Amino acid sequence: MSLSEKNLAFVMHCGEMGSRWGFNRTVGQMYALLVISEHPLTANELAAGLNISRGNVSMGIKELASWQLIQLSHKPGDRKEYYSAIGSIWDMANTVFKERRKREIDPTLSLLRTLVLDTPADKSDEYAQSKMQEIHDLLEMVTEWAAEL
Repeated sequence: MSLSEKNLAFVMHCGEMGSRWGFNRTVGQMYALLVISEHPLTANELAAGLNISRGNVSMGIKELASWQLIQLSHKPGDRKEYYSAIGSIWDMANTVFKERRKREIDPTLSLLRTLVLDTPADKSDEYAQSKMQEIHDLLEMVTEWAAEL
């Protein structure tokens, strides 16, 4: 599999963005390649297209599956597994947000709820607790806003 300069630039950029989205560079590249591919790809095609090891592809597939961003399919008479991106770009953005919320925001909100319910031990705890309450309120507001979006 060979990629045009444009497609390669997009795939490489998505790899760099992957770390900002919550996964590593290779996983970002794999996902980008699946998004721009008209047809589902095999693990070997992903490895060849990105010039990465088959083992790296296997780990990336597991990561993308855990994020619920890819789907597996088979072709009649072919034992290979084929992978494609799930849904539209809006679906992808919504899925990434939901997964990041589940992995990052929800545990933080849970901890903050517990901490702000406790009675402060002294004046310095009062100040800290007020800041924790502000962070909690901000995260709640952002979460509600994003859910409405």
